Amino acid sequence: MSSASSQPTAGPDRRTVVAAVGAAGLAAALTACGSGDDSADAGPADAGTAATGAAPDGGGTALARTADIPEGGGKIFKDRGVVVTQPTAGTYKAFSAECTHQGCAVGSVKDGTIVCPCHGSEFSVSDGSVRKGPATKGLAPARITVSGDDIRLA
Repeated sequence: MSSASSQPTAGPDRRTVVAAVGAAGLAAALTACGSGDDSADAGPADAGTAATGAAPDGGGTALARTADIPEGGGKIFKDRGVVVTQPTAGTYKAFSAECTHQGCAVGSVKDGTIVCPCHGSEFSVSDGSVRKGPATKGLAPARITVSGDDIRLA
């Protein structure tokens, strides 16, 4: 029996396999989040928060042109996980496009409200706060910069 216990195992142990699979999944997720189109014509994005200001160097990932965001409404950028709004003329905000109730992606922006299609939660385009549940927490803010006519995810 002593000879069997002194032999090395034939393959990696379970903990090593689980860690490797987790690391591979994390790497794939980070790669997907980091890849992006820097053109102003980039499609919808998910996730965001509010910030208005000029980027001194134009840095960040291009999301849209200011003319693409309707006053009193907004636009969802599913590929970025962000929703950008224009609550009042010339004021731009951004929020995470992930509903705080159960993680569904918000589906529309209309009449000053960001709407989640899964359970009907509604959020304010001004500050991401809950207007109607079942969500109890507002949408997380995302950082954007506005420089001229360009809106960028910071």
